[in-house]
Amino acid sequence: MSTTQSERLRGLLEPLVSAKDLDLEEIEVSRAGRRRVLRVVVDSDEGVDLDECAELSRSISDRLDETDAMGEDEYQLEVTSPGAERPLTEHRHYVRAVGRLARFQLHEDGELVARILTVDNEGLDLEVPGVKGRKPTARRIEFAGIDKARVEIEFSRKDKKEEEEA
Repeated sequence: MSTTQSERLRGLLEPLVSAKDLDLEEIEVSRAGRRRVLRVVVDSDEGVDLDECAELSRSISDRLDETDAMGEDEYQLEVTSPGAERPLTEHRHYVRAVGRLARFQLHEDGELVARILTVDNEGLDLEVPGVKGRKPTARRIEFAGIDKARVEIEFSRKDKKEEEEA
């Protein structure tokens, strides 16, 4: 997708997304056979449910029908939330991931898997899981030291409600 088209679509869609109290995370236009796919990724601090995606999809579709932003060619519109293993690229992504396990690629220390405990403007306080019966350890990393970060899926972790009841 050209930068001009991307900027035009962002300018057109961001007000619709913001009106629903959501953040516009990504706009992607790709090819699927003969047709194009316009994928709009949205999120919020509380997450996004299916009804919100459907409602926003109708609003976006109506707005796109009023303009020529997608041209005359056929396209499919997808409005979705970020995946479970979303990359963490913005400060708000880290804030939303508090309590979650994440995999970090660090400038100097290689790879680290740790739970995000707190986030401030400079970096993160983490809990690094203990290995072979050892206790978890605390660690602080600065945003400047992070090359990449991604939320990790946990299949066996109790959620907060279960932990409180136990």
